[in-house]
Amino acid sequence: MDVTTSKIGIVGSGSWATAIAKMVLINSDSINWYFRNADYIETFKKIKHNPNYLTSVAFDTDKICFTTDINEMVELSDILIFANPSAFLKDTLSKLTVPLTGKFIVSAIKGLVPDDNLVIGSYFHKVHSVPLDQVAVISGPCHAEEVALERLSYLTIACQDIKQGREFANRLQCSFIKTVVSDDIYGTEYSAVIKNIMAVASGICHGLGYGDNFQAVLISNAIQEIKRFVDTVHPIPRDIKSSAYLGDLLVTCYSQFSRNRTFGTMIGKGYSVKSAQMEMLMIAEGYYAAKSIKDINDKYSVNMPITDAVYNILYERISPAIEIRLLTEELR
Repeated sequence: MDVTTSKIGIVGSGSWATAIAKMVLINSDSINWYFRNADYIETFKKIKHNPNYLTSVAFDTDKICFTTDINEMVELSDILIFANPSAFLKDTLSKLTVPLTGKFIVSAIKGLVPDDNLVIGSYFHKVHSVPLDQVAVISGPCHAEEVALERLSYLTIACQDIKQGREFANRLQCSFIKTVVSDDIYGTEYSAVIKNIMAVASGICHGLGYGDNFQAVLISNAIQEIKRFVDTVHPIPRDIKSSAYLGDLLVTCYSQFSRNRTFGTMIGKGYSVKSAQMEMLMIAEGYYAAKSIKDINDKYSVNMPITDAVYNILYERISPAIEIRLLTEELR
């Protein structure tokens, strides 16, 4: 496959999918775009922007082939970028009747497939027989809202086939997007998942009234927790201080645009999980990730006190004030 000229299809209709569409269309004549809701497509065509997310980003809809048929999307596209919530991935793919043979799969999800507890690349490899060198992962500190504002952002494209990874990275690079290429598809995906849990923890602490001093200690311990886990699950040389790991963690824990921090803040202020989820318009992946990573870690027994604390608060319904007070005794 010639990644430099292949047709790109995007799966997902949220803010990150919209930001990716904006990036791709800078360097591509057209894209295919899968929406679950046909009414959203009709509204999008009329008003020339996503009716629900990043509404300031205008699109030339003549360059977009919209579809609600996942099979049509796969048939029309060579590169498939999945940017829908991880909780919806299996449902979307359950409608798939055409093979993914020869497709280049890109995960922009930053979540695990629920129940299977697999990172997205592994899921496509094990369930849909996509070779690992045909899988790429988009990671790094890059909020969709800042892409919409064209503020300089950096993306890491991880792919075991570095040549294809670099070629795909060039499809996204533009005046406000710089790209870095890595071969660590597992480490970048797991790190992207766990940093959402850490952002929920950060938000909970903020909601409880902990200040910047404690947040600094929390995030310092968070990157160590991420390193312990990814080094255990996929032990290869990696620089945990690079933007794909530490940078993504920092922006997700501190940014005003972080949905996981926002979700955590609501929990810290006394919202129930259900009420916080109902009030938010976007899904906080950290909620699902806390259970999945906890389940995976039952096998590895990595010391993960922050993840355990978030799990206990969200799933065991332990008081956030009590759980975080206990956590403060474990951090250094």
